[in-house]
Amino acid sequence: MNKRIKYRALTILFFCLSGQIFAQEKLILSREQAEAVFLKENLLLIAERLEVPKAEAMVLQAKLWPNPTIELNETNLWVTRNQIEHAGAEGFLPPFTSGGRFGQNQQFGIQIEQLIQTAGKRKKLVALEQVSVDMSKQYLEDLLRNLKIEFRNQLTTLQYLQFSRSIYQNQFNSIRQLTQAYKRQVEQGNVPQGEYIRLKALELEIAKNINELNKDVDEAQKELKLLMRLPATTQLEITDEGYLKNTEQFKILALNDVIEQAKANRPDYKIAALEESYYNKLYALEKAQRTPDLNFIVNYDRGGNFIKDFVGFGVAMDLPFFNRNQGNIKSARIGIEQSKVLYEQMTLSVESEIVLSFQNLTNAITFLEEIEPDYETTLDRMLESYTKNFINRNISLLEYLDFLDAYLENKEIILEAGKDVNEKAEQLNFSIGTDLIK
Repeated sequence: MNKRIKYRALTILFFCLSGQIFAQEKLILSREQAEAVFLKENLLLIAERLEVPKAEAMVLQAKLWPNPTIELNETNLWVTRNQIEHAGAEGFLPPFTSGGRFGQNQQFGIQIEQLIQTAGKRKKLVALEQVSVDMSKQYLEDLLRNLKIEFRNQLTTLQYLQFSRSIYQNQFNSIRQLTQAYKRQVEQGNVPQGEYIRLKALELEIAKNINELNKDVDEAQKELKLLMRLPATTQLEITDEGYLKNTEQFKILALNDVIEQAKANRPDYKIAALEESYYNKLYALEKAQRTPDLNFIVNYDRGGNFIKDFVGFGVAMDLPFFNRNQGNIKSARIGIEQSKVLYEQMTLSVESEIVLSFQNLTNAITFLEEIEPDYETTLDRMLESYTKNFINRNISLLEYLDFLDAYLENKEIILEAGKDVNEKAEQLNFSIGTDLIK
């Protein structure tokens, strides 16, 4: 009896847990919640964020002094009597250990060498690497900007598809009821079979549209789940709010002000400016490379000189007769000129993008505002009226189907108008480099 009770309890617990797992497979989020997940979990952003500490590590490396070099040389592993006699006397070299013979006739030399960079090369290299850090930060911002517009447009697409599917699903349910009712009337001989076939054909056509929308929904979900790092089995649904942008603030914006904001915020524009700074600092570093570095040397020689324990000092440097770094200097100077040209090109590109995005959003808003606020409600009421009149045989099947086509087409136009405003607003945000329209 106890075993049966335990087995039933475990079975009930298993089904409860299974129900929780399957319930978690459907994830319903608002646009704001979905974007929070995206910003935290996107793998491309995580990887790009690591580029900043990598660049900062190179600044740290540039600040370090070169290591000194120590060299042990002129060490003999054996000695012959002839060599000792040639040296002049037995025991010419002092022993390593007091009272012992080991190392008595051992010769060796030790040399320590330290590189000293001249002409401020280390400082110039640090400045160059610091520009790389700034560029890494802007590359991260640029990646975020590109991923944001892709992610947000996918959110809008999924919402649009969900709305469209809901409209078609409602019409499918209504038509299904009509076809079932007509089928019974045909069987009773009250209505011609042709009308039933026409309704059934419409039902299949709407079902086909729903099937196509389901495919598009799955595709949009796949892209969003990839961007949000969600399990592939998750059924993602975005709530209705946020489908339309609040464009009231846009109406008071001046085009010139928007262009200036773009120049102040766009990361790719900042990267173009940093390119010129990078080549300027590279040019300074390459010019400094013309000045030879110094190597300071200290050495000790035991038994290799007429002085018994010789300590010497020296300095070494390259003689810049042939290589004065001419090629690298010229390359850096050309890089400066090239970066100036590209910066000018980027300026023109930013201004053109802003003007186009500004005009596109203006046109999209104008078209949306031409649709009367209560027009969609009027359409829904008229559909109910047409459906009742058709059921009561006050209008023909052809009139009802014509209106249904017009109804679905107008619903699509209204949805697409809202979708277009949303996408054009995001494009303007993308062109500016900041979320000006939310």
